[in-house]
Amino acid sequence: MAEERRPLRVLVVASEVAPFAKTGGLADVVGSLPKALRRLGLDVRVVTPLYAGMDWHALERLDGSLEVPMWWGPARAAVRLGRLPASDVPIYFLEYHRYFDRPYLYGPHGGEYEDNLERFTFLSRGALELAKALNFLPDVVHANDWQTALIPVLMREGQDATWDEVASIFTIHNLAYQGVFGSDVLDYAGLSQSLFIPQRLETFGKFNFLKAGCVYADKVNTVSPTYAEEILTEEYGCTLWGLLRYLKKLDRFTGILNGIDLLEFNPATDAAIAHNYDADHPDGKAVCRAELLREIGMDPIPGAPLAGVVSRLSEQKGMDLMLAALDRIIDLPMQLFVQGVGDPWLADQFDAAVKKHPHHVRFAQRFDIVLGQKAYAGCDLFLMPSAFEPCGLGQMIAMRYGTVPVVRRTGGLADTVFDGQNGFVHEAKTADAFVEALVRAKAAYDDYGVWHEIRNRAFRSDYGWRKSARVYESMFAEVLTARAASVARAAGYRV
Repeated sequence: MAEERRPLRVLVVASEVAPFAKTGGLADVVGSLPKALRRLGLDVRVVTPLYAGMDWHALERLDGSLEVPMWWGPARAAVRLGRLPASDVPIYFLEYHRYFDRPYLYGPHGGEYEDNLERFTFLSRGALELAKALNFLPDVVHANDWQTALIPVLMREGQDATWDEVASIFTIHNLAYQGVFGSDVLDYAGLSQSLFIPQRLETFGKFNFLKAGCVYADKVNTVSPTYAEEILTEEYGCTLWGLLRYLKKLDRFTGILNGIDLLEFNPATDAAIAHNYDADHPDGKAVCRAELLREIGMDPIPGAPLAGVVSRLSEQKGMDLMLAALDRIIDLPMQLFVQGVGDPWLADQFDAAVKKHPHHVRFAQRFDIVLGQKAYAGCDLFLMPSAFEPCGLGQMIAMRYGTVPVVRRTGGLADTVFDGQNGFVHEAKTADAFVEALVRAKAAYDDYGVWHEIRNRAFRSDYGWRKSARVYESMFAEVLTARAASVARAAGYRV
């Protein structure tokens, strides 16, 4: 009888995982992709820090302690075990209060903790040490964003043969955040200063975590096909476009579209919204709209669609365009609800807009998951005029709730929203172009037959993980084969 083939083993490491800790889309991806991979039969496990604010007592504290080598000696960490919700995917939390028992994940709003390079060097080293302590030697280690980009470096330069035959994947969720520090990172990580050269770890006189992950990972991917093409250009490449072009030529760089958890984001079962509904029975959406307006203290204006924004407040997200277009948006007429935190000057401008247009604008300056769900369900339109957008999950969630997106054609927005079909799209990064798309959206809203068709196509757009998870599975298998061939060549075997 043939021996049963064991499942592919994958260790996923990230600095945040929803619903346990979240500042952005990275957390949503790492909270949902492993579950989709598990449904394909992969043995997936996740490692992340134990932060303040988590329900520590709901997690199982494992016996013993984990020794993580640091520049000043071994750091002894505890480990807690949980499961990703609605799954059997294990998630291990590294408990080390010196680094992670703090009010913020990365630093106060608009800033960073001074010791972030130490904190996330600890996470990277700790994840590898934990895998060995658990006797879980993965086939592939999947690192995410600059906070875990040191992992592929440690696997190849850390003088630990355990990792020689283990492949590494590095996913860039947003190229703009790179983790740039001085060369002392090498000392913190126990790496040779001889690696501080442009061909390895040096970038313009600094240590760039994200570049390090790109140089050493067996394969690099980002979170949508269009963004993968955009960051090969000088305009979007954030100084690393040359390196990414080189990796592309070597077939070591690609783009895979993110997905959303269709069980979590489901208007038919969502307990946070006023009335459940779906594409076949959409009447409950009107109830959700009325309840959202009541909650934010806004009277409906006849004939005016309610447009929503659930976003970080930044120019990247096109908030400056929205403010520049605000008077014209109101004149369409249209009502606007904005929820989010971010740049203080943008928050001040939205506060001023509420005072100037009390019947048309509301602003909630807070990170509120439940209110966000109510906005996805209760709004007619969802606005994302982003300057750039690696993938974007907001437009996918909005469509899942039958809320029609109005977006700029960039990154993952270009891969998911199609003008006049399931939403409205503008090209230029200008307020005029944004308003022109809103004018077309308002005209469609005024025509019941047209609006019904567009909203129905948005409802039925499928951006779950099923397709993309299979692409990840294929990539894991591909890099594992390539890693085995590389090890064989290094040993002198002909491949």
